[in-house]
Amino acid sequence: MTTRASLVTSLFVSTALFSPAVLAQTIAEDSAAQPDSADEALDEDVDISAPGGDFSGDIIVRGKFIPNPIRATSEVVSVLGEEEIARAADGDIAGSLQRVTGLSVVGGRFVFVRGLGERYSLALLNGLPLPSPEPLRRVVPLDLFPTSVIASTVVQKSYSVNYPGEFGGGVINLTTKATPDEPFLKFSFGISGDSETTGELGYTYDGSDSDIIGFDDGTRDIPNGLGQAIAQNVPISVGDNFTSLDLQNFAASLTNAETALIQRNNDIPANFSAEVTGGTTIDVGDAFVGIIATAGFENSWRTRGGLQQTSQGIVNIDGTEGLRPDQNFNFLTTENRIIVNGLLALSAEIGEHKFRFTNLYIHDTVKDASIKQGIDAINVDEETLLNQSRTSWFERQLFTTQFVGELKFDELSVDLRGSYANSKRDAPYQRTSSYAFDDQFANDFVNDLTSPGESARIRFSDLNDDVYGAGIDIGYETDIGVPINFTVGYSYYLNDREAQRRDFRFVPANGLASPFDQQRIDFLLSDINVFTQEIELREVAAQTSVPAYTAELEIHGGYGQFDAELADGLRLNVGVRYEDAQQEVLPITLTGGQASVATNLNNDYWLPAGTLTWNFADDMQFRLAASKTVARPQFRELAPQQFLDLDTDRTFIGNPLLEDSELINVEGRFEYYIGRGERITLAGFYKDIDNPIENVAFVQGGGTLFTGFSNAPKAQLYGAEVELVKYIPLYDLFGGDFFEDRRLLLAANYTYTKSEIKVADGDTAINPVTLQPTSALNLFADGDRLTGQSTHVANLQFGMEAEEGLSQQTILLTYNSPRVTARGPQDQPDLIERTGWQIDFVMREQLKIAGQEFELKFEARNLLGTDYRESQTLNDTRIINNGYDVGTRLSMSIGINF
Repeated sequence: MTTRASLVTSLFVSTALFSPAVLAQTIAEDSAAQPDSADEALDEDVDISAPGGDFSGDIIVRGKFIPNPIRATSEVVSVLGEEEIARAADGDIAGSLQRVTGLSVVGGRFVFVRGLGERYSLALLNGLPLPSPEPLRRVVPLDLFPTSVIASTVVQKSYSVNYPGEFGGGVINLTTKATPDEPFLKFSFGISGDSETTGELGYTYDGSDSDIIGFDDGTRDIPNGLGQAIAQNVPISVGDNFTSLDLQNFAASLTNAETALIQRNNDIPANFSAEVTGGTTIDVGDAFVGIIATAGFENSWRTRGGLQQTSQGIVNIDGTEGLRPDQNFNFLTTENRIIVNGLLALSAEIGEHKFRFTNLYIHDTVKDASIKQGIDAINVDEETLLNQSRTSWFERQLFTTQFVGELKFDELSVDLRGSYANSKRDAPYQRTSSYAFDDQFANDFVNDLTSPGESARIRFSDLNDDVYGAGIDIGYETDIGVPINFTVGYSYYLNDREAQRRDFRFVPANGLASPFDQQRIDFLLSDINVFTQEIELREVAAQTSVPAYTAELEIHGGYGQFDAELADGLRLNVGVRYEDAQQEVLPITLTGGQASVATNLNNDYWLPAGTLTWNFADDMQFRLAASKTVARPQFRELAPQQFLDLDTDRTFIGNPLLEDSELINVEGRFEYYIGRGERITLAGFYKDIDNPIENVAFVQGGGTLFTGFSNAPKAQLYGAEVELVKYIPLYDLFGGDFFEDRRLLLAANYTYTKSEIKVADGDTAINPVTLQPTSALNLFADGDRLTGQSTHVANLQFGMEAEEGLSQQTILLTYNSPRVTARGPQDQPDLIERTGWQIDFVMREQLKIAGQEFELKFEARNLLGTDYRESQTLNDTRIINNGYDVGTRLSMSIGINF
């Protein structure tokens, strides 16, 4: 008779243990005691949902001491299970993934695998596609996913054809929580703060009454008159469509002080969070039906204060080439971030058939206020002091509903999948203003709205993504002298996007006299001034940008593969995938505007992949993998629409002439399991990339530093990684009752990556400014490393834990060597980002008070106080493009288990 534990374990695995997709070995499992026998290994809980058929048969080769999931998959994988995620105690999945070998997290949000940018990482949820609410990237920012809703996170670094062909560094598959093996209910509450933010000076603005929960109450809605004018798709300026009075009415109708006036807050509050999670499993006849639900809320603050500089070009300094800060500003920015999330998951097992129905909602809001002060020698002069401010509101929302059904008929299995997902990003009332110090007459900061360095602007932008995904996988187990599994499958993917951005400037029709120009921004733009001084709201039309675009990516994919045990301990998985993809981006210009270049990429590919696994000893095995994959340009990399990235304070714009990248991937990996839960792994990898897409910086529009995109001719990337996990019983070292059930954990990994762009005479590339072919040597230098690539990535976990119960004290050390964020503009040096060393401490304890279980968690992050710096260096000169202190963060939380 099948036990509930084994049924729940089986239910957790939404796909094949023997499919290449079902990635296996979890760091969490390694952290736990490894089963003493193969029978015990079969009962390991692995909650993974990924594309592929459910085969439970004969291809478990030797490897008595190798954890069952590793034996069950032919691919190179790492998985974070619930226990490992909890050990790191990061609040979101992006933070947890930076502990995985070869991974680094950029900006706390986007995962880079082996130094390849996030465009080379494929993110899935339960094996199904997700849209991104981040307009700069197609990949979902993984900080959107709180750890409370995720059961496991799989990183597969070798390609298998059951996955989409858009695969470069790896695929990251998130599996949401499913049914528990027993009913539970948990409440948790947390509070945190950091040394640069909590109780310190920051900037805020009123906004709406409901900002505290992350939802605008209508205060930021576009006024009806202006909304109707925007819908006409014509330039909003004096002419055939609008009069000067119309433009004044538009200016007066905008919400003013609540969205424009920045206020000092000398005591920024602490962060707080709350979560509730519960679930149960119900016996319904011969079926098991499970339900799990979770809801969470987090309100956090972050203040960054530092330096932002820009150089217009290389200059002669005392006879030597160098860089000079032509724009030089000190800044202070405060972000209030509010996340609301909810998950409802239903699952069932009826005989051999398994079903999963998952619904996930995430609402992520950032309220931003920033002031910077300095000089702008490019647009104004070297002497005039400027004071510039910005207020922003970004609402990102993601909803997805998914169904997975796995049907098992003896040797035949059928896996059905379908999903719909929608993401939105609404950014209304993005306001900026600039005042210049007048030391001749007013002896004060002034803003006449027209002079150099004096302005007021407002921007409205929104984005909507709809993503549809479906697939079927059919598998058949047989024995033709050797055990073999055949799999064929078809998948469909459709991503539709609509995006709009409209920029406006407040301009007095006949100039603005003193003393009006000395008023603070909300008085300056008050209704009475708008009408008496005839201040108009006029459209700002950028020469290289369009106000709106639509985009679509449609992919049909089919594959076939077989997985066979060729001999005792020798396993081969070989397959090929065919993909036909059409990608379109259609810029929408205002009536009468200059037409922009549209994108229409229609490509099909045959993508082979194979992995050979040699399990030559009970505790050792070697894998060799090779594959061909693609990387398509993202919508934002193609769309000629400007976008301001708040993390870098840099404006991005797309290049509609980008092409697909094609990759050849080769990897070898040795695995040695030295004891229960202990291992040593060593891997080497190589990638050859045609037409890699690179970030290219350029200065335009009065000295504004832009980032564009262009295909480099070729690139190569190679490297090696090593990992060690070791436990040491402390009782053997110290004795005593306290150490009787405690052990020391040592987990370390290191990745070395070397990349080189290959450029030769005669190679051409598309200039991201002119959109015209140019010599590739004008944009890239032969031997340049790829943007986003860190040569050295290292992680160390050192801690003590109880073998029974929950008691963990862990020190985590992380290092990422400097990486290029963009190719330098106009022959300048590349922009280099430095994050350096970070030391964290995490402690988790389980207590029982009056018969009630409590879980306490304490975190101390960035104990070294390592700051952030992005810079350019030439000879003895350096420009700090963006530099600020990060601070040390402390947090405490308590969970109550029922």
